[in-house]
Amino acid sequence: MLVLESNLVATPEQFALIDEAIRTFQFICNKALRYWIDTKGATKYDLNKQCAILAKEFAWANKLNSMARQSAAERAWSAVSRFFDNCKKNIVGKKGYPKFQKDNRSVEYKTTGWKLSDERRF
Repeated sequence: MLVLESNLVATPEQFALIDEAIRTFQFICNKALRYWIDTKGATKYDLNKQCAILAKEFAWANKLNSMARQSAAERAWSAVSRFFDNCKKNIVGKKGYPKFQKDNRSVEYKTTGWKLSDERRF
């Protein structure tokens, strides 16, 4: 996987939209984790289904790209599966029980159609 980071030059309105996307991503991730805690036997696919339910329930959550919403659920599931893997491996000490995100600073867009130029710039 290729991950590129860069400094962003944007207007205050654009920064506000980015912050809204980050908060929505964090909300969906936390709701998926809460669903896993409350529902015995919830699977990865159940968490992905929750994304569509949340998008219908909250209009502002529907503004976030569907792939980004599913990525939030996958991030929650990766925390759950990491916890179970640590339990199976009998790791000494804390096993890393999944925690709710309080200060998330990223949103994952898997495919958006953006292309990088040859200089690796947008």
